[in-house]
Amino acid sequence: MGARVRAALGLLETMTLRPDELGATDVTPLLEAGVSEAGVVDALFVGFLFNTIDRIADSLGFLAVTSAGYGKSADRILKHGYL
Repeated sequence: MGARVRAALGLLETMTLRPDELGATDVTPLLEAGVSEAGVVDALFVGFLFNTIDRIADSLGFLAVTSAGYGKSADRILKHGYL
């Protein structure tokens, strides 16, 4: 895993697990690793959306798909396409 990805994951971990600790200095490691300001914004948006969808799914009681379920879906898509 590259330095940019590792830095982004660190920021997203803080945002997800300890949002009250998140501050402007948490962006510094990303910028130092070569992530552009637009890349930081993109990472934050993706993390925000994933966290929002995950929390909605948890609230509504959605069940996670198992590995076997993914396998069945892949087989079906390979056989029938996306129709």
